[in-house]
Amino acid sequence: MTSGAGTALSIGITGSTDLALVRRIAPLVEQAGYHALWVNDMANGDSLDVIAAAAEMTSTLGLATGVIPLDRQDGPTIAARVRALGLPAGRLRIGIGTGGVRRGALAALEAGVAELRGGCDAPVVVGALGPRTRALAARIADGILFNWLTPEAAADAMATLRADAAGRTVTGVLYTRTVASPDARAMLESEAARYSGIRQYGANFDRLGIDPLDSTIDLRDPASLARFRIVDELVLRAVTATGSERELVELIEAGAAQD
Repeated sequence: MTSGAGTALSIGITGSTDLALVRRIAPLVEQAGYHALWVNDMANGDSLDVIAAAAEMTSTLGLATGVIPLDRQDGPTIAARVRALGLPAGRLRIGIGTGGVRRGALAALEAGVAELRGGCDAPVVVGALGPRTRALAARIADGILFNWLTPEAAADAMATLRADAAGRTVTGVLYTRTVASPDARAMLESEAARYSGIRQYGANFDRLGIDPLDSTIDLRDPASLARFRIVDELVLRAVTATGSERELVELIEAGAAQD
C-alpha cells in the first residue's frame, strides 16, 4: 500500500502476539494492501517465530523485524534461524539494533550487518536513535528504522539520511504507535511513559525536545496520519486496549480506509 507522496504504509505488531492470531490477521493485512507486516522483537516474543507464522498464510506481504537486539541474538544466530525457519528472503527484511550493547556498539552493529549479509539474502534495516548510529546505518544498511519521531523530527531525519547516504539507496522507515479507538488511549499513554523511562529513548526525547505522545497517530483523525506521510515507509504500530483480534482488525481496516 502506497500512501501520499509515495509513502508505503505498513502494519506493526508485537512479538508476543499469539501465533494463532498472527495466522488469522496476516492474510487480512495482505488483502488490505499493506506493504509489510513488521514485528517487534521482545524478550517474551520472538519476531522470527511470528514472521514464520505470517509467512505461512501469505504470499506477497512484506515481512520485517523491528528490531532484533544484537545482545540478544548475534548476526550468525539470526541468519541461521532465518535459514532454519525457511523464511522467504524475497519478502523479508531483518531489522537489528545494538540493544544493550554499550562499549563498541557501532563496531558491533557494523559486524552484525556484515554477518547477516553473509548469512542470508534479506536486506538489513538498522534501528537508529542517535546521529552517529544513523550516519553509520546510512553508509552500510539497506534501511533505517526511526522510532518515536514527530513529523517535524522525521522530516529532519530523512533529510540527514539522504545526505549521509551520499547517493546510496537507503529506505527511511518510521515506526509510529497508532490507535484507532478511545479505549486504546490509556495503553498508548502507558507505552509513551515506559519508553520515556528507558535511558536511550528518554535522552533522545530530551535532545530533540519531543513529547512522545506527539509522535503517535490516532486514526480517528485522518489528518493525524497524513502528517506523517513524509518518509519512505510508515509503519502503523498497532496499540489497542486489550490486543484482541477484533481491535486489531478494526485498526487494520481503519488504516487501510485512509489510504
